[in-house]
Amino acid sequence: MSFYEKLKWTSDGLVPAIVQEQSTGRVLMMAWMNRASLEKTVETGKTHFWSRSRQKFWMKGEESGHTQTVCDIAFDCDGDTLLIQVVQNGAACHEGYKSCFFRSVEASAQFKITEEMLKRPDEIYKK
Repeated sequence: MSFYEKLKWTSDGLVPAIVQEQSTGRVLMMAWMNRASLEKTVETGKTHFWSRSRQKFWMKGEESGHTQTVCDIAFDCDGDTLLIQVVQNGAACHEGYKSCFFRSVEASAQFKITEEMLKRPDEIYKK
């Protein structure tokens, strides 16, 4: 039995993937994968995902050049979440930050930015 059969896919055929920087352990992002995007990730060593909002298969960095090289793919004991460790090239966040988790909630229910922007989004996605 392959590991694909051990995964618990949603009714939409998706599984959440947490992407972590291998060298630091920092969580960079969370995205959804369908079987085709997971197979392509395994095949190429570059992360591929399924966009629920755009209903589109995509490779991380296909527009920005900020790719992720896969070091390890693991799945949890329930088979309902993937953990993908990567080497991140550039910003993982489409807003130009290293991580998508660049905001922290404060006790007052306000938030603060916790890291510097690496690159402005208009510089990343030049059309």
